[in-house]
Amino acid sequence: MEPLLVRASRREPVERTPVWFMRQAGRSLPGYREIRKRNTLFEVCRQPELCAEVTLEPVRTHGVDAAVMFADIMLPILGMGIDVDLVEGVGPVVAEPVRTLADVERLRVPDPEEAVPFILEAVRLVRDALGPEQALVGFCGGPFTVAGYLVEGKPSREFAATKRCMYASPEVWHALCEKLTATSEAYLRATVEAGADVVQLFDSWVGALSRDDYLEFVAPYSKRILDAFDVPTIHFGTGTAHLLATMAETGGDVIGLDWRVRLDEGWDLVGHDRGVQGNLDPALLLGPFDRVESAAGAILDAAGGRPGHVFNLGHGVQPDTDPADLKRIVELVHERTAA
Repeated sequence: MEPLLVRASRREPVERTPVWFMRQAGRSLPGYREIRKRNTLFEVCRQPELCAEVTLEPVRTHGVDAAVMFADIMLPILGMGIDVDLVEGVGPVVAEPVRTLADVERLRVPDPEEAVPFILEAVRLVRDALGPEQALVGFCGGPFTVAGYLVEGKPSREFAATKRCMYASPEVWHALCEKLTATSEAYLRATVEAGADVVQLFDSWVGALSRDDYLEFVAPYSKRILDAFDVPTIHFGTGTAHLLATMAETGGDVIGLDWRVRLDEGWDLVGHDRGVQGNLDPALLLGPFDRVESAAGAILDAAGGRPGHVFNLGHGVQPDTDPADLKRIVELVHERTAA
C-alpha cells in the first residue's frame, strides 16, 4: 500500500482526502513545548530520537495522514559555512550577510551525510514508526526565501537588499542560487533515500516578486529542485495568486495555495493537470470552531471531490492554536470525503 498523500498527489482516486498541516510538528503541542524549554530548535534536530518524537507527536495527536520532518529551512545551509541563529520572535538571523561574489565563493556545497547525518537518521526512525498508509514529508526552503534571508541577514518585508542584489549584482544572485540549489538537491535526495515519501519546496516569501522577476531570478532554480526526484513534489509560497500559473509551469505535482485565494479559483489558475494543497486560513483556528467548520466545508465544496486535493492550512499552524481543533478538522475532512 502506498501512502494516501502519495496517491492523492498523483491525482489517483483515494478513499478520503488526505490531511496534514504545515508546522504541525511543534509550536502548539504541549510535548513539543516541554522539549523546547530545554533545547533550541537546532539542538532538537541534532538528536535523532528527540527529532523523531517531535515529528511523530502530531501524527498521534491529530490523526493526520502525514508526518512532516521537524526541521527548519535554514538547517541544510549550516554545512555551507553560514552562521545562522534562530532568534525567538524574529526568525533566522545571519551573522554575516552574503552580498558579494567573494562571500558566495567562500560557501561550499555540503554532503548531507556529513553535514546533517542526524536529520537523515531521524527520517529513518520516523519512516519506520509510521504505518504504510501514512506519508513522511521532507522539505527544503525555496531559492528566493533562503537567498533572501542570506542577503538581508534577517527576515524582511520589503526585501530591498535582496532585490538590489538581483537587479544591480545579478552575477552574485545567480552564483548564490547555484550553490543553494545544489545544496537543496543533495539534501532532499538524501532525505528521500532515507525514507521521505513526498518533498515540499517552501518558497514562503516568493510572492514579493513580480511574474517577470520570478521567471528570471527564481524559476530556473526551483525547477531544477522540483524535477530532481521521482517522489511526488509540492510547491508552496504565500501571496502567490499572481504567480500560481507560473509556479505550476515551473514544477510540482501539487501546488500549495495560501488562504488569500479561493481553492477552486486557484486550481483553475494552476490547471487541473496538477493537484492543489490547502487552504484554510490558520488564523481561523484562533476563533470559534463553527467558523472553522464552515470554512473547511467551503474548501471541500470548492474541491468538488476532484482527484488531487490535499487538505492543509494556507500557511503554518500558529502557536496559540488549540491542538484539539486540529484533530477536529482532520475528523471533519475525513468524514465528509470518505468514499
